[in-house]
Amino acid sequence: MSISPQPRTATARFVATHSVLTLDARHPYVAKSLIDAQDMHRTVMSGFQGWVDDGSPDARAQMGVLSTWALDLKAAALVLVVQAKVAADWGHVPKAALRDAPHLITVDRTFRAGDTVGFRSVINPTYSKHRTGPDGKPVRGQRVAHTKPDGVRKWCGRHFGDGHTPGRVGASADPDAISVRMLPTVSSPAPHKGLKIARAELRGSLTITDPAAFVTALSEGIGHARAYSCGLILTR
Repeated sequence: MSISPQPRTATARFVATHSVLTLDARHPYVAKSLIDAQDMHRTVMSGFQGWVDDGSPDARAQMGVLSTWALDLKAAALVLVVQAKVAADWGHVPKAALRDAPHLITVDRTFRAGDTVGFRSVINPTYSKHRTGPDGKPVRGQRVAHTKPDGVRKWCGRHFGDGHTPGRVGASADPDAISVRMLPTVSSPAPHKGLKIARAELRGSLTITDPAAFVTALSEGIGHARAYSCGLILTR
């Protein structure tokens, strides 16, 4: 006897915390994070001490920590947005490094199939480049970064569909209608030499096709380099 697939849910609820920190980019505590991607990761994770065992290899994923940041060089201001499943504590951040007190928000939103939402996300736009071994047989592909907007839109097509076919995240969009801005690569010096994270900022609108899958994408992020401030989807 065959079993019919379970129908997609018509609605899904997303609950998380958001911390918005406006920081002085000239302060050494902040400046180090801007030139070292690993230090930025430590800054983000420092708000969640004690929730998991020290040294836990998947601490970020357990707590659902995702982040994104934007830098205004003229104003010397860094705006850092951190999402998590658990409450953050930013009391350890030097007061001189803060332009304003951290703004903590509880996000509680229900999404429905057919809803259209505006979104912004900084992503790590990579793809697997096909390779062959000495014997001519396919081997594991090498992950390389898209470096131009047209390539990033191909990445969008795989994740968000093409406006007609749903993507991987429970939402669809026309890739050509998504605004793409290439961002500087971030990296880390020793002991993380070789760490280079290509980034692109996406802005546009998404139509929800599978609310449960979309909430999973909001909770877990999309793409690679989620430990390095990529993959967080912010909606409005």
